[in-house]
Amino acid sequence: MPTDPEVEITLVLRPRADTAGPSPEDLGRRPILPRRHLDRASLAQVRGSDSDDVSAVSSWAELSGLAVVRTVPGQRVVILSGALSRIADIFKAEVELDSGSSPPGRRLVSQPVLPEELSAVVVAVLGLDSGPFAPPRLRRLPLPDPTISLQLAAPLSFDPPQVASLYRYPPSASARGRCIALLELGGGYQQADLGSYFASLGIKAPMVTAVSVQGAVNAPTGDPNGPDGEVTLDIEVAGSIAPEARLAVYFAPNTDQGFLAAVQAAIHDQVNSPCVLSISWGGPEAGWPKGTIAAFEHAFQDAALVGMTVCVAAGDNGSGDGLADGLAHVDYPAASPYVLACGGTRLEAQPNRIALQTVWNDQPQDGATGGGVSAVFPLPSWQRNAGVQPSANPGHFPGRGVPDLAGDADPQTGYRVLVDQQPAVFGGTSAVAPLLAALIAICAGALGHDIGYLNPLLYQHLAAEGVATDVTEGTNGAYAARPGWDACSGWGSPVGEILLQRLRALQPAPGTTVPTTGQHSL
Repeated sequence: MPTDPEVEITLVLRPRADTAGPSPEDLGRRPILPRRHLDRASLAQVRGSDSDDVSAVSSWAELSGLAVVRTVPGQRVVILSGALSRIADIFKAEVELDSGSSPPGRRLVSQPVLPEELSAVVVAVLGLDSGPFAPPRLRRLPLPDPTISLQLAAPLSFDPPQVASLYRYPPSASARGRCIALLELGGGYQQADLGSYFASLGIKAPMVTAVSVQGAVNAPTGDPNGPDGEVTLDIEVAGSIAPEARLAVYFAPNTDQGFLAAVQAAIHDQVNSPCVLSISWGGPEAGWPKGTIAAFEHAFQDAALVGMTVCVAAGDNGSGDGLADGLAHVDYPAASPYVLACGGTRLEAQPNRIALQTVWNDQPQDGATGGGVSAVFPLPSWQRNAGVQPSANPGHFPGRGVPDLAGDADPQTGYRVLVDQQPAVFGGTSAVAPLLAALIAICAGALGHDIGYLNPLLYQHLAAEGVATDVTEGTNGAYAARPGWDACSGWGSPVGEILLQRLRALQPAPGTTVPTTGQHSL
């Protein structure tokens, strides 16, 4: 086994200096739909790396004894390879090898430091740690007797279309012609599961395409408690609620390198052209290096520019987000101002209506919704009138509030699915991301155009118009539900029919000339 393995790393470069991209304060300022989004073919020219930057990094790498594997200027990445010891030395990083695995695993002990020659050009160095980088945000309900039907074993659970019906997803609207992207960092799905599951619901199985990123493929492990649960949950929730949408599942290695590559793959995919991306993986914001966050933020800006909404699970470990330091933390990427952060509720129903909905909090046994106030991102302008309270931590930083919307996530009232031929009930905010992604796709299909960056519209024009059912009971630890926006459930759970109505009302009347403000106004 090599003691100094050859590794590949990703250098993420800055966007072009003259088109660094709009800020959260600039995007979505004009409440008119449809927006003038960039087509994916133009994105590389507008937001890719400057050719001088790529040349400078490539020349530096060769002088430093590293090989340039490939450059992808449109996605702002340069892939390098070299001996691990040499790379660690160049970037002053400490990396430990796990000799018990083949190839040997790598654990990053100290973060890389950019050489002075790269400091103005390179945003992040990814790939020194072999992962796993981000866990899925799902919880499986333990069932005492697997021979009993799920309806009897978990009487409060739902088939996903039942949840959509309770949230009044528009029944006559269709996501036909739209694609939902699902990001997965491991595991896979079995076609037999999907065939059986959708047949049991009396729903035509959606078209599912597996997209390989950095060599990862659809590779089910056979263990529903592993990543297969996440992959199949995403497909079965999104596919049963928006069955006429196409599903593109982007499989990537569970590393910082793979995670970003999967996001970029969905954004730049000119074949599938997804209108919405669902991400159910993440980790505490405090554990993400500054440069890595910057690289992801540039990618999420790209998503907004091409009109792709990004829905991200807000976490399943309450306001502490799984850290034991006694402080409140939010999950990332849910904390990004460019994404729709998806919190969790407990949903109880009577026939055809919601009987009770509270903040999901079953700690310490079965988890609780994430949510809170970012320590990295300041309060966006579009959240300033939402009543976002300052952070519960000392200093009370006035940051980006999380989540934006919420949906059923309590495993006790979770989603009935079929994973690795085993009937199961899953909860977690993992389920809420594809739940809301399906609604975005349905609305896009009904409107005839993509919606894109939703947050400014939601906060400044839609939240006061009944597009969400307020959740006013419960707590996720440091934060409590209250009337209006709160750091447990955001504005509450969606009311799909009204959301579609209000989005449609933002469109100009027929024959109206819509003024434009430039090549990529949003």
